[in-house]
Amino acid sequence: MTVNSDIEREVHAVAERAGNAAVDLATLSRSVKDTALAAIADALVKRADEITAANAEDVERARRDGTSPAMIDRLTLTPARIEAIADAVREIVELPDPVGESVRGGVLPNGLDLRQIRVPLGVIGIIYEGRPNVTVDAAALCLKSGNAALLRGSSSAYASNTAIVGVLRDALEGTGVPVDAIQMVPGRTRESSTALMRARGLVDVLIPRGGRSLIQAVVRDSTVPVIETGEGLCHVYVDVDADLDKAVAIAVNAKAQRCSVCNSAETLLVHDAIAEAFLPKVLAALAEAEVTVHGDRRVLEIAETHPTGATVVEADEEDWATEYLSMDLAVRVVSDVDEALAHIRTYSTRHTEAIVTDSLSTSRYFVARVDSAAVMVNASTRFTDGGEFGFGAEIGISTQKLHARGPMGLTEMTSTKYVVTGNGHVR
Repeated sequence: MTVNSDIEREVHAVAERAGNAAVDLATLSRSVKDTALAAIADALVKRADEITAANAEDVERARRDGTSPAMIDRLTLTPARIEAIADAVREIVELPDPVGESVRGGVLPNGLDLRQIRVPLGVIGIIYEGRPNVTVDAAALCLKSGNAALLRGSSSAYASNTAIVGVLRDALEGTGVPVDAIQMVPGRTRESSTALMRARGLVDVLIPRGGRSLIQAVVRDSTVPVIETGEGLCHVYVDVDADLDKAVAIAVNAKAQRCSVCNSAETLLVHDAIAEAFLPKVLAALAEAEVTVHGDRRVLEIAETHPTGATVVEADEEDWATEYLSMDLAVRVVSDVDEALAHIRTYSTRHTEAIVTDSLSTSRYFVARVDSAAVMVNASTRFTDGGEFGFGAEIGISTQKLHARGPMGLTEMTSTKYVVTGNGHVR
């Protein structure tokens, strides 16, 4: 894609300012950064009306454009959600500063003192869809870890993101943190995103956060190194040795507690030996939660013989590969744990998988053979989250295996360098 030269210059200009800010950020003390973060949290709450007014413009436009309810839910900000976002920033204040942490080291046999320490990545560009809360999460995590943030949200949240970034930058005034540590990438077209992807040498790393098409576009087109965050197509497997009441609670929570996020379950796999006993229970609970079930033939047979009020439609091949992000759940009966694992290997996006079982040996077998960023044993997939893991806000959930995997918190926003101290040593 050809990029307009004016747009490219504008994007490069903000990247250069971010680079200058990153130099100062890297040496700031924890107290200075924490003071700035506290100011950001307070400003978000104080100016919530301003943010929600801008957000209302985006939400109304999304409704006119026929945006799905799941996407509108991700886009919407309320005073309660803004308060929760501010609380997440305050949680980051309480977390240890990773910058300067000694990873390993010691005195070598030749007397050289060798230390590997954590350092910021530098300038981090974040390209993301829909959710304006990511604007705050990403900015706060970058600031605490000593990185400058270049924020490129989707055009659907442009008014919201503009208002939020204005609040964040105003909050930095007088804190000792450079205002250009947080910047919004100019432009609303794909050209500005492309310019950011090609700003190699000005931007140290790009993190895409959104659906498959966005992520693959960034991975494919970027000349800047990319940390790949993946879509969520999470599975819950109910084993023959499961406590059925626990399994019902976990399956419903994983799907329905908030269906529009990447850690919600999209497929439920049920061991054949307990299908007759378990499926009527879970179908009834899913019906109460207003979840539409896309079931295989065995599920349909049990649904017909045990009326539960659930909406059950026949699943096809596409259902097993679909991240619904809606109140839909694919359900399949499998012969054993190995068939469940084979299904997961075929369709998983390597985000989060869960097993419900009281068998220690089966849970260990499942955990050892699942190749995903997170594996839950007798717990909902909804726990794969930076906040739930105690990391504070997250910048995304990485499904790749290089540098960072799973919820990406402060530590994942750093690299390392070696500091070697000698006393006139020569080789």
